[in-house]
Amino acid sequence: MERLSLEEQLSQNAYPGRGIVIGKSEDGASAVLAYFIMGRSVNSRNRIFVEDGEGIRTQAFDPAKLSDPSLIIYAPVRVLGNKTIVTNGDQTDTIYEGMDRQQTFEQALRSREFEPDSPNFTPRISGILHIENGGYNYAMSILKSSNGNPASCCRYTFAYENPLNGEGHFIHTYQQDGDPLPSFEGEPKRVNINGDIDLFTNQIWENLNVENKVSLFVRYINLATGTYESRIINKNN
Repeated sequence: MERLSLEEQLSQNAYPGRGIVIGKSEDGASAVLAYFIMGRSVNSRNRIFVEDGEGIRTQAFDPAKLSDPSLIIYAPVRVLGNKTIVTNGDQTDTIYEGMDRQQTFEQALRSREFEPDSPNFTPRISGILHIENGGYNYAMSILKSSNGNPASCCRYTFAYENPLNGEGHFIHTYQQDGDPLPSFEGEPKRVNINGDIDLFTNQIWENLNVENKVSLFVRYINLATGTYESRIINKNN
């Protein structure tokens, strides 16, 4: 698979929806995680990321404008020991609780499907980063309807061992803007990861569509020490 420019993937797509990037830093020292949200409706755009323990959660920027919290208020990132979980919905909690009971990432997601937001049936995208004794691997998952038909749920898991320096994988909810919104297709895209946390954060934020972008979270986790640094950017602030 060709390694793509993450900046081009973002700048050339007005509405990829919610997106996850996982990989390794250019210098090989850090595991890298990025999660962004976008929105077309007032309800979706009325959000910010806030820190919540070692993870983050979404929160209404203006509580008076919050019309339906069911699919937009959740914890996108949680940490369970040496594992970091990232998802586009409340399946973060499903994975956390399942893995806490010794289930695998894939087993924990068996109880979940795509979102019930007809006619889009938004895919549930998830990722897990596992760091142990300086070693690092990650996996990504997508649960989606069968070509828009909610009678069938298609489940795909992609696992990556010993990731290469300066590259990662990018998965997002929608192929592009549309009505209904077409679900992401294929395996996660192989993309470049450039520079330190601030450069990488800026590259993502500046290339997301200015009208539709809402919030961005980026974390670099040091593979030797397990310590991390994070960045949050909210359009509403």
